[in-house]
Amino acid sequence: MTSGVTAVESALKGLDGIRGELAEFYRDLHEHPELSGGEFRTADAVARRVRGLGYEVTEGVGGTGVVAVLANGAGPTVLVRADFDALPIQEATGLPYASKTDGVMHACGHDMHATCLIGALTLLANARNSWAGTILAVFQPAEETGRGAQAMVDDGLFERFGTPDIVLAQHTAPFPVGLVGGHGGIAAAATDALRIVLHGRGGHGSRPEVTVDPVVMAASTVMRLQTIVSREIAADDAAVVTVGMMRAGTKDNIIPDDAELRLNIRTFTPETRTKVLAAVDRIVSAEAAAAGAEWKPDTSVIDTFPVLVNDADATRSTLAAFGEIFGADRVFDPGRITGSEDAGIFATSADAPLCYWMFGVLDPALFGGTDPVRILREIQSGGVDLATVPGPHTATYAPVVEPSITVGVTALTTAALTWLAAA
Repeated sequence: MTSGVTAVESALKGLDGIRGELAEFYRDLHEHPELSGGEFRTADAVARRVRGLGYEVTEGVGGTGVVAVLANGAGPTVLVRADFDALPIQEATGLPYASKTDGVMHACGHDMHATCLIGALTLLANARNSWAGTILAVFQPAEETGRGAQAMVDDGLFERFGTPDIVLAQHTAPFPVGLVGGHGGIAAAATDALRIVLHGRGGHGSRPEVTVDPVVMAASTVMRLQTIVSREIAADDAAVVTVGMMRAGTKDNIIPDDAELRLNIRTFTPETRTKVLAAVDRIVSAEAAAAGAEWKPDTSVIDTFPVLVNDADATRSTLAAFGEIFGADRVFDPGRITGSEDAGIFATSADAPLCYWMFGVLDPALFGGTDPVRILREIQSGGVDLATVPGPHTATYAPVVEPSITVGVTALTTAALTWLAAA
């Protein structure tokens, strides 16, 4: 199963020589973010870079996905995955390499993911005399919509490029750079994103009595939805119901016909998911009826993510290898997170174990210190106010370029060599 720490340390010796070019590549991706399904420039940049390393590269898999294969003798097939889409957010970091695309930003670190995978593929290609097997590198589009992984699978990913024996993936996280965290079992929540349109009857703002005001209906619905988690989910269970958008009307003195809500729901079990979705439907319908609406609300699904489940044994082995390289005190179990990820689709579709982990990318100074291990202890004891720290999906989320790239490349390289056969 393992090619040993010696092989990892040998491969990592090449990292010093590529740090500069990786940082330049990262800044370029960050400056030119692209939304889910439209990652054409990003895919081209990735494909050109990886093709130059000697991998067999195929573009356009599942849309804009890129697949790179390096066969190196008999042994396991290891799938290493990075996503590379951005978000519709106006960047406010003030960085000299901030997004040049108005209203679009790499606010979730996917540019860092792609850069680190390229770095790992470089080291693995240069160290192929120390391992045997096949590397199946997947650069995935459209993670933010929950569609990219399934689109690549549906496009014949495994039929065309082989079925993996293990699936490995990582994600940036808003904790101090130098820390790596992974959790066996259920590691990330399922997501259901819904669009709800409430239908009223519009009219002049001076005569509300002859209308059915969808704005008031929407406001009441938003407030009532907050009771699902607080009053219907047990204290030892977990769920999140967020109304991320409410849109209605065009002018202050016009009562509109409709109001639109967009919801994001996070759950960890099928039972809780069913309960929350039923509660949303009940509340939305009841508020419309209470307002005297003549038409029932319309509900449609925007996107869904399945629960991400890490294989316990695979995660334990991979994290143990991280401990050998980073130091055991820098590797921890963050527990399950309410964030969602579609990387697990690759594992379930291939019937392969999954190991998905997170690595910190923020300046320790943001946490009021310099030592990530000490900061971790303070976080775990509740001594750090995490609400003051920029997180993913915010306009100020800014990974430090280094040593984040070094940590991410090291983690991917270590994980891959943990599962590839020794030469």
